[in-house]
Amino acid sequence: MWIADGWKDYEVLDTSSGEKLERWGDYLLIRPDPQVIWNTPKDRRWGRANGHYFRSDKGGGSWEFRDLPEEWQIGYRDLSFHLKPFSFKHTGLFPEQAVNWDWCAELIRRRAAVSEQPVKVLNLFAYTGGATVSAAAAGAAVTHVDSSKGMVTWARENAALSGLQDAPIRYLVDDCGKFVQREIRRGNTYDAIILDPPSYGRGPKGEIWKMEDNIYAFLLDCARLLSDRPLFVLLNSYTTGLQPAVLSYLLHSALDSIARGTVTADEIGLPVRSTGLILPCGASGRWTGETI
Repeated sequence: MWIADGWKDYEVLDTSSGEKLERWGDYLLIRPDPQVIWNTPKDRRWGRANGHYFRSDKGGGSWEFRDLPEEWQIGYRDLSFHLKPFSFKHTGLFPEQAVNWDWCAELIRRRAAVSEQPVKVLNLFAYTGGATVSAAAAGAAVTHVDSSKGMVTWARENAALSGLQDAPIRYLVDDCGKFVQREIRRGNTYDAIILDPPSYGRGPKGEIWKMEDNIYAFLLDCARLLSDRPLFVLLNSYTTGLQPAVLSYLLHSALDSIARGTVTADEIGLPVRSTGLILPCGASGRWTGETI
């Protein structure tokens, strides 16, 4: 398992009864987690939470707050991020993805050491820009694409907060599938592609995205955007049933005919302070080009 254990401003303190107790900077949050199927005893820290997300029997849910600001900040290494709880239990950051940020950043730095041209990174379904900011800080030129205007605005704020307001980041509010098709027609290419697709979603015209039905064809299209010296492709999944072996097979099938490279895949996870165990938080597949 790939473990995001480089955090100082974030940690999972405990897990029990379908929930996790997390520290985000100076504040404690309780959020549901479908992986937590055990009912271990809870200590007094659970009663000091500043925010608690309760699921509804009718779907969705709502927050209950106590002495929690509307927005605050946390840092990871030299990066900084805005946080604010919003619907569907999210805070604007997936801390387990830090293990992938580090992996991408290291590859970018290694390529930069032997190349005069910046690494061109395409970040699709880019959300609030954790991967974008990390890649830009490592020296990449990033194209950040997400269909939500609010998320793209948030990504700009995170970049500025990290001192990267003048970094070569291109922000686009667009449907990722349509953008990729246009880039193919334009003949544009990228050295690295990051994909963090949702399990399920709807486009602006009612188009339905279902990960297990759409990801293979989409990945084939993305492969056509790779440059002559592709560096990496990262594919994340939070979809039940898409195990690391499935992500590995997808990457092999889509990329083996494009360029030589190496595929690895594994679960990603976060350490739990109370037990020393690891909480699984999805899976990632990584393809690395033969030439750094």
